[in-house]
Amino acid sequence: MKANKFGKVAVLLGGKSAEREVSLKSGHAVLAALKKRGVDAHPFDPAEQDMEELKKQGFDRAMISLHGRYGEDGTVQGALELMGIPYTGSGVMASALAMDKWRTKLIWQAAGIPTPRYALLDAQTDFAAVALDLGLPLMVKPAGEGSSIGMSKVTAAEDLPRAYELAAKSDALVFAEQFIEGMELTAAILGDRALPLIRLETPRTFYDYEAKYLADNTRYLCPCGLSAEQERQIQALALQAYRVVGCRGWARADVMLDKGGAPYFIEINTSPGMTDHSLVPMAARAAGLSFEDLVMKILELARVG
Repeated sequence: MKANKFGKVAVLLGGKSAEREVSLKSGHAVLAALKKRGVDAHPFDPAEQDMEELKKQGFDRAMISLHGRYGEDGTVQGALELMGIPYTGSGVMASALAMDKWRTKLIWQAAGIPTPRYALLDAQTDFAAVALDLGLPLMVKPAGEGSSIGMSKVTAAEDLPRAYELAAKSDALVFAEQFIEGMELTAAILGDRALPLIRLETPRTFYDYEAKYLADNTRYLCPCGLSAEQERQIQALALQAYRVVGCRGWARADVMLDKGGAPYFIEINTSPGMTDHSLVPMAARAAGLSFEDLVMKILELARVG
Protein backbone atom coordinates (compact mmCIF):
# COMPACT_ATOMS: atom_id res chain seq x y z
CA MET A 1 0.00 0.00 0.00
CA LYS A 2 1.37 3.42 -0.94
CA ALA A 3 1.97 5.90 1.88
CA ASN A 4 -0.60 8.39 0.62
CA LYS A 5 -3.34 5.72 0.75
CA PHE A 6 -3.26 5.85 4.56
CA GLY A 7 -4.41 9.47 4.61
CA LYS A 8 -3.72 11.57 7.69
CA VAL A 9 -2.41 9.33 10.47
CA ALA A 10 -2.44 10.05 14.21
CA VAL A 11 0.28 8.40 16.25
CA LEU A 12 -1.26 8.07 19.72
CA LEU A 13 1.47 8.40 22.33
CA GLY A 14 2.06 9.43 25.93
CA GLY A 15 -1.33 9.06 27.58
CA LYS A 16 -2.21 8.93 31.26
CA SER A 17 -0.84 5.57 32.41
CA ALA A 18 2.18 4.73 34.55
CA GLU A 19 3.89 3.76 31.29
CA ARG A 20 3.67 7.27 29.80
CA GLU A 21 7.43 7.77 29.40
CA VAL A 22 7.87 4.46 27.59
CA SER A 23 4.91 5.29 25.36
CA LEU A 24 6.46 8.63 24.40
CA LYS A 25 9.65 6.84 23.34
CA SER A 26 7.71 4.23 21.37
CA GLY A 27 5.48 6.82 19.74
CA HIS A 28 8.27 9.10 18.60
CA ALA A 29 10.19 6.16 17.12
CA VAL A 30 7.07 5.06 15.23
CA LEU A 31 6.34 8.62 14.11
CA ALA A 32 9.85 9.03 12.69
CA ALA A 33 9.56 5.71 10.81
CA LEU A 34 6.23 6.66 9.27
CA LYS A 35 7.51 10.04 8.17
CA LYS A 36 10.56 8.42 6.57
CA ARG A 37 8.18 6.33 4.48
CA GLY A 38 6.25 9.41 3.40
CA VAL A 39 3.17 8.91 5.60
CA ASP A 40 1.31 12.07 6.66
CA ALA A 41 1.75 11.23 10.34
CA HIS A 42 1.31 13.49 13.37
CA PRO A 43 1.73 12.97 17.15
CA PHE A 44 -1.42 12.96 19.26
CA ASP A 45 -1.26 12.74 23.06
CA PRO A 46 -4.64 11.84 24.64
CA ALA A 47 -3.40 13.32 27.93
CA GLU A 48 -3.16 16.72 26.27
CA GLN A 49 -6.03 16.66 23.75
CA ASP A 50 -9.57 15.30 23.85
CA MET A 51 -10.08 12.23 21.70
CA GLU A 52 -12.83 13.99 19.75
CA GLU A 53 -10.10 16.20 18.27
CA LEU A 54 -9.07 13.23 16.12
CA LYS A 55 -12.32 13.58 14.18
CA LYS A 56 -12.24 17.37 14.16
CA GLN A 57 -8.68 17.41 12.85
CA GLY A 58 -9.52 15.02 10.03
CA PHE A 59 -7.44 11.98 10.94
CA ASP A 60 -8.12 8.95 8.76
CA ARG A 61 -6.24 6.29 10.75
CA ALA A 62 -4.70 5.88 14.22
CA MET A 63 -1.43 4.15 15.07
CA ILE A 64 -1.67 3.23 18.76
CA SER A 65 1.65 3.56 20.58
CA LEU A 66 0.06 3.86 24.02
CA HIS A 67 0.93 1.40 26.78
CA GLY A 68 -1.02 0.47 29.89
CA ARG A 69 -4.32 1.90 31.08
CA TYR A 70 -6.34 4.26 28.92
CA GLY A 71 -4.44 3.11 25.85
CA GLU A 72 -3.95 -0.63 25.84
CA ASP A 73 -7.04 -1.69 27.82
CA GLY A 74 -9.84 -1.12 25.30
CA THR A 75 -10.79 2.42 26.34
CA VAL A 76 -9.06 4.23 23.45
CA GLN A 77 -10.08 1.43 21.11
CA GLY A 78 -13.74 1.99 22.07
CA ALA A 79 -13.48 5.73 21.42
CA LEU A 80 -11.96 5.08 18.00
CA GLU A 81 -14.72 2.56 17.22
CA LEU A 82 -17.37 5.18 18.00
CA MET A 83 -15.66 7.68 15.71
CA GLY A 84 -15.20 5.12 12.95
CA ILE A 85 -11.43 5.65 12.76
CA PRO A 86 -9.41 2.55 11.81
CA TYR A 87 -6.76 1.76 14.42
CA THR A 88 -3.85 -0.61 14.87
CA GLY A 89 -3.77 -3.66 17.11
CA SER A 90 -6.48 -5.58 18.92
CA GLY A 91 -10.09 -4.54 19.32
CA VAL A 92 -11.96 -3.52 22.46
CA MET A 93 -12.61 -6.98 23.89
CA ALA A 94 -9.14 -8.47 23.31
CA SER A 95 -7.42 -5.29 24.52
CA ALA A 96 -9.43 -5.30 27.76
CA LEU A 97 -8.88 -9.03 28.35
CA ALA A 98 -5.14 -9.01 27.63
CA MET A 99 -4.62 -6.05 29.96
CA ASP A 100 -6.13 -8.15 32.76
CA LYS A 101 -3.52 -10.84 33.44
CA TRP A 102 -5.84 -12.85 35.69
CA ARG A 103 -8.70 -13.09 33.20
CA THR A 104 -6.24 -13.89 30.42
CA LYS A 105 -5.05 -16.83 32.52
CA LEU A 106 -8.64 -18.01 33.00
CA ILE A 107 -9.20 -18.03 29.24
CA TRP A 108 -5.91 -19.79 28.57
CA GLN A 109 -6.68 -22.43 31.20
CA ALA A 110 -10.07 -23.07 29.56
CA ALA A 111 -8.40 -23.39 26.14
CA GLY A 112 -5.60 -25.66 27.35
CA ILE A 113 -2.81 -23.09 27.02
CA PRO A 114 -0.23 -23.85 29.75
CA THR A 115 0.10 -21.03 32.28
CA PRO A 116 1.56 -21.00 35.82
CA ARG A 117 -0.64 -21.75 38.84
CA TYR A 118 -1.76 -18.72 40.83
CA ALA A 119 -3.78 -17.42 43.78
CA LEU A 120 -5.70 -14.17 44.09
CA LEU A 121 -4.58 -12.02 47.02
CA ASP A 122 -6.26 -9.47 49.25
CA ALA A 123 -5.57 -7.97 52.67
CA GLN A 124 -7.22 -10.94 54.43
CA THR A 125 -5.30 -13.63 52.53
CA ASP A 126 -3.52 -16.35 54.48
CA PHE A 127 -0.16 -15.58 52.86
CA ALA A 128 1.62 -18.51 54.51
CA ALA A 129 -0.94 -20.90 53.02
CA VAL A 130 -0.45 -19.37 49.55
CA ALA A 131 3.32 -19.82 49.81
CA LEU A 132 2.85 -23.42 50.95
CA ASP A 133 0.43 -24.22 48.11
CA LEU A 134 2.29 -22.57 45.23
CA GLY A 135 5.82 -22.97 46.54
CA LEU A 136 8.62 -20.42 46.63
CA PRO A 137 9.76 -18.31 44.93
CA LEU A 138 6.59 -16.56 43.75
CA MET A 139 5.81 -13.61 41.51
CA VAL A 140 3.32 -11.09 42.90
CA LYS A 141 1.61 -8.91 40.28
CA PRO A 142 -1.07 -6.28 39.85
CA ALA A 143 -3.46 -7.77 37.28
CA GLY A 144 -3.83 -4.59 35.22
CA GLU A 145 -0.37 -3.08 34.84
CA GLY A 146 2.36 -3.54 32.26
CA SER A 147 6.14 -3.05 32.07
CA SER A 148 6.53 -5.04 35.33
CA ILE A 149 5.20 -2.06 37.33
CA GLY A 150 4.26 -3.10 40.88
CA MET A 151 5.68 -6.59 40.40
CA SER A 152 7.89 -8.45 42.90
CA LYS A 153 9.70 -11.75 43.12
CA VAL A 154 9.15 -13.22 46.60
CA THR A 155 11.56 -15.77 48.03
CA ALA A 156 10.31 -15.87 51.65
CA ALA A 157 6.70 -16.25 52.86
CA GLU A 158 7.08 -13.37 55.32
CA ASP A 159 7.72 -11.00 52.39
CA LEU A 160 4.40 -11.77 50.68
CA PRO A 161 2.32 -9.14 52.55
CA ARG A 162 4.78 -6.40 51.59
CA ALA A 163 4.76 -7.53 47.95
CA TYR A 164 0.96 -7.56 48.00
CA GLU A 165 0.86 -3.99 49.35
CA LEU A 166 3.22 -2.80 46.60
CA ALA A 167 1.13 -4.42 43.85
CA ALA A 168 -2.13 -3.13 45.37
CA LYS A 169 -0.89 0.45 44.89
CA SER A 170 -1.19 -0.16 41.14
CA ASP A 171 -4.37 -2.26 40.99
CA ALA A 172 -7.08 -3.52 43.34
CA LEU A 173 -6.76 -6.97 41.73
CA VAL A 174 -3.51 -8.69 42.76
CA PHE A 175 -2.35 -12.28 42.39
CA ALA A 176 0.60 -14.47 43.29
CA GLU A 177 1.94 -16.71 40.55
CA GLN A 178 4.09 -19.82 40.62
CA PHE A 179 7.62 -18.88 39.54
CA ILE A 180 8.88 -20.90 36.59
CA GLU A 181 12.62 -21.39 36.84
CA GLY A 182 14.19 -21.64 33.40
CA MET A 183 14.54 -19.97 30.02
CA GLU A 184 12.63 -16.73 29.41
CA LEU A 185 11.32 -16.21 25.88
CA THR A 186 9.16 -13.75 24.02
CA ALA A 187 7.03 -14.61 21.00
CA ALA A 188 6.13 -11.69 18.73
CA ILE A 189 3.17 -12.07 16.39
CA LEU A 190 2.57 -9.92 13.29
CA GLY A 191 -0.72 -10.40 11.50
CA ASP A 192 -1.16 -14.15 11.65
CA ARG A 193 2.54 -15.01 11.70
CA ALA A 194 4.74 -15.86 14.68
CA LEU A 195 8.13 -14.18 14.37
CA PRO A 196 11.40 -15.78 15.58
CA LEU A 197 11.57 -16.30 19.35
CA ILE A 198 13.90 -14.16 21.45
CA ARG A 199 15.62 -15.46 24.58
CA LEU A 200 16.09 -12.94 27.41
CA GLU A 201 18.88 -13.03 29.96
CA THR A 202 19.30 -10.51 32.77
CA PRO A 203 21.52 -10.49 35.88
CA ARG A 204 18.63 -8.84 37.76
CA THR A 205 16.17 -10.76 39.95
CA PHE A 206 13.76 -10.88 37.02
CA TYR A 207 13.10 -9.05 33.74
CA ASP A 208 11.80 -5.90 35.44
CA TYR A 209 11.25 -2.29 34.29
CA GLU A 210 14.94 -1.42 34.49
CA ALA A 211 16.01 -4.55 32.59
CA LYS A 212 13.40 -3.80 29.92
CA TYR A 213 14.11 -0.14 29.30
CA LEU A 214 17.25 1.10 31.03
CA ALA A 215 19.88 -1.58 31.61
CA ASP A 216 22.71 -2.22 29.16
CA ASN A 217 23.49 -5.72 30.49
CA THR A 218 20.25 -7.41 29.40
CA ARG A 219 21.02 -9.97 26.69
CA TYR A 220 18.70 -10.71 23.78
CA LEU A 221 19.45 -13.94 21.91
CA CYS A 222 17.96 -14.62 18.48
CA PRO A 223 18.25 -17.42 17.41
CA CYS A 224 17.08 -18.36 20.89
CA GLY A 225 19.03 -21.63 21.12
CA LEU A 226 16.10 -24.06 20.94
CA SER A 227 15.83 -26.74 18.30
CA ALA A 228 13.85 -25.76 15.19
CA GLU A 229 11.08 -28.19 16.14
CA GLN A 230 10.76 -26.90 19.70
CA GLU A 231 10.68 -23.29 18.45
CA ARG A 232 7.92 -24.18 15.97
CA GLN A 233 5.89 -25.81 18.75
CA ILE A 234 6.13 -22.73 20.97
CA GLN A 235 5.30 -20.43 18.06
CA ALA A 236 2.20 -22.53 17.31
CA LEU A 237 1.12 -22.29 20.97
CA ALA A 238 1.76 -18.53 20.90
CA LEU A 239 -0.54 -18.16 17.90
CA GLN A 240 -3.19 -20.20 19.69
CA ALA A 241 -2.81 -18.05 22.84
CA TYR A 242 -3.14 -14.91 20.67
CA ARG A 243 -6.22 -16.15 18.82
CA VAL A 244 -8.14 -17.43 21.84
CA VAL A 245 -7.92 -14.00 23.51
CA GLY A 246 -9.17 -12.48 20.24
CA CYS A 247 -6.04 -10.50 19.38
CA ARG A 248 -5.40 -9.07 15.94
CA GLY A 249 -2.79 -7.01 14.10
CA TRP A 250 0.17 -7.69 16.33
CA ALA A 251 1.07 -8.66 19.89
CA ARG A 252 3.82 -10.17 22.01
CA ALA A 253 3.45 -13.20 24.28
CA ASP A 254 5.83 -13.78 27.21
CA VAL A 255 6.77 -17.40 27.83
CA MET A 256 8.85 -19.28 30.41
CA LEU A 257 10.31 -22.75 29.88
CA ASP A 258 10.77 -24.87 32.96
CA LYS A 259 13.91 -26.93 33.49
CA GLY A 260 12.32 -29.80 31.57
CA GLY A 261 11.61 -27.56 28.57
CA ALA A 262 7.82 -27.28 29.09
CA PRO A 263 6.42 -23.84 28.11
CA TYR A 264 4.24 -21.68 30.36
CA PHE A 265 2.53 -18.58 28.99
CA ILE A 266 2.72 -15.60 31.34
CA GLU A 267 0.88 -12.79 29.55
CA ILE A 268 0.18 -11.26 26.15
CA ASN A 269 0.77 -7.61 25.29
CA THR A 270 -1.48 -6.04 22.63
CA SER A 271 0.49 -2.78 22.31
CA PRO A 272 4.12 -3.83 22.80
CA GLY A 273 6.97 -1.37 23.21
CA MET A 274 8.71 0.08 20.16
CA THR A 275 11.74 1.62 21.89
CA ASP A 276 15.42 0.88 21.21
CA HIS A 277 15.20 -1.89 23.87
CA SER A 278 11.97 -3.37 22.51
CA LEU A 279 11.50 -6.98 21.50
CA VAL A 280 9.07 -6.96 18.57
CA PRO A 281 11.42 -4.88 16.39
CA MET A 282 14.26 -7.32 17.23
CA ALA A 283 12.12 -10.30 16.22
CA ALA A 284 11.01 -8.53 13.04
CA ARG A 285 14.63 -7.78 12.15
CA ALA A 286 15.46 -11.48 12.55
CA ALA A 287 12.62 -12.20 10.11
CA GLY A 288 14.04 -9.75 7.57
CA LEU A 289 11.83 -6.74 8.38
CA SER A 290 13.36 -3.37 9.15
CA PHE A 291 11.81 -1.16 11.84
CA GLU A 292 10.17 0.92 9.12
CA ASP A 293 8.83 -2.21 7.38
CA LEU A 294 7.37 -3.39 10.69
CA VAL A 295 5.67 -0.07 11.42
CA MET A 296 4.18 0.11 7.92
CA LYS A 297 2.86 -3.45 8.18
CA ILE A 298 1.21 -2.73 11.54
CA LEU A 299 -0.38 0.41 10.10
CA GLU A 300 -1.58 -1.52 7.05
CA LEU A 301 -3.42 -3.94 9.36
CA ALA A 302 -5.42 -1.13 11.05
CA ARG A 303 -9.19 -1.58 11.07
CA VAL A 304 -12.42 -0.77 12.88
CA GLY A 305 -14.46 -3.49 14.56
